[in-house]
Amino acid sequence: MDDRYERDTIAVEDRHWWYRGRRRIVLDVVGSLSLPRQPHILDAGCGSGRNLVELSSFGSVVGLEPSSGGAEAARARGVGEVLLAGIDTMPFDDSCFDLITCLDVLEHIEDDRTALLELRRVARPGGVLLITVPACPRLWSSHDELNRHCRRYTRPELLGRAVEAGWRPLRTTHFNALLLPVAAAWRLGDRLRSSQAPPTSELVRTPNSLNWLLEQPLRAEAALLRSGRRIPAGLSLVGVFAAR
Repeated sequence: MDDRYERDTIAVEDRHWWYRGRRRIVLDVVGSLSLPRQPHILDAGCGSGRNLVELSSFGSVVGLEPSSGGAEAARARGVGEVLLAGIDTMPFDDSCFDLITCLDVLEHIEDDRTALLELRRVARPGGVLLITVPACPRLWSSHDELNRHCRRYTRPELLGRAVEAGWRPLRTTHFNALLLPVAAAWRLGDRLRSSQAPPTSELVRTPNSLNWLLEQPLRAEAALLRSGRRIPAGLSLVGVFAAR
């Protein structure tokens, strides 16, 4: 991840509409799972650790973060153990986690197939993996470049790679659908700008009123997903898988 983008992420992760909306969806999914009492939870790629705070209400949490800045910020929250390591260097024994979250991480990893295999290694039999990734490869933009994404996913791609790595699909759906037309127009404009222009981030601070307004579509989608519906298109994918 670009250093400047990482600093921006740490600065806004608690209150930015995108992170707040995604957390609502993720926590709803976790709350719907049949987990053992006091599950052992890993957040792989925990960033600044806000998700660790939320996940700690479900069980004991461990954070894994390859960035020293992110790991330092996560440790400062004082929730669970935070290790400075990547998915490819996880210092865990086999079969030790009941739930693994991997939220907008896989797209940063060149060899995502090996990463999914390694996540499978540390999951207990029947353990659950919850993934979010950016969707719609056609919407690739300078934001992806700045964030050092290797790819955006289609639903069949995410399903196929997870199954290859020993995961059984439980549920996959798009989200962030209501803003898809706006994002498509914005990113088309991004492509039409000068190729010499530096990559730009979409992660910017917003006034409180606008931040609230932009969060509402994601909250509405969270309600749809709670009812068991699947959203057929959107800027992101969420997948839930069980270890075979």
